[in-house]
Amino acid sequence: MTNTMTRKLTLEDIADLRAYEREREAFRSDVIDKRRTRRIALGTLVSLSFENRDTMRYQIQEMIRVEKTMTDEGVLEELNAYNPMIPEAGQLCATLFVELTSEEQVREWLPKLAGLERSISVVLADGSRVPGRIDEKHAAGLTRDDVTAAVHYLVFDFTPAQVAAFDGGDVTVECSLSSYLEVAALSASTKAELLRDLLP
Repeated sequence: MTNTMTRKLTLEDIADLRAYEREREAFRSDVIDKRRTRRIALGTLVSLSFENRDTMRYQIQEMIRVEKTMTDEGVLEELNAYNPMIPEAGQLCATLFVELTSEEQVREWLPKLAGLERSISVVLADGSRVPGRIDEKHAAGLTRDDVTAAVHYLVFDFTPAQVAAFDGGDVTVECSLSSYLEVAALSASTKAELLRDLLP
């Protein structure tokens, strides 16, 4: 991974409010389709949405639209927040959601799922595991020993051999937390989409 080939967004990639309104409908439709392919359910309570340059640009554009951000400084704040979730070659990045729909579920499950963010791995056909890691700044703000947060940001770092194994066989995502042992297989369409993130 080299800085010269970075996929990160810059100020020049972010449209101002009027320009974004002109492209928003078509761009939003495209990103919704991509997100459908890039999202997997891990059991009944957890899902992962694998991010890329387009999904993060959409997130930034929508934040700027809602907040009516007009300054470069304001856009740079959003870029600094979301750029870490754009995978470079050899990486996958995912937003992990704990999908709880009632206060009762929140009280029951967030303590039960403590440590969830350190329990997610991509498992390849050759048996190798690629564990998700959490950004330390994010971890400092959101992780505690006795309870988990409803949203986490994970990065999976692949070696070249693991990228080849991802391409060459079945792939699953697994949670190894004892209170939530779950496995989900990637569909062919999801695997093909994520392979674009992994390859240069």
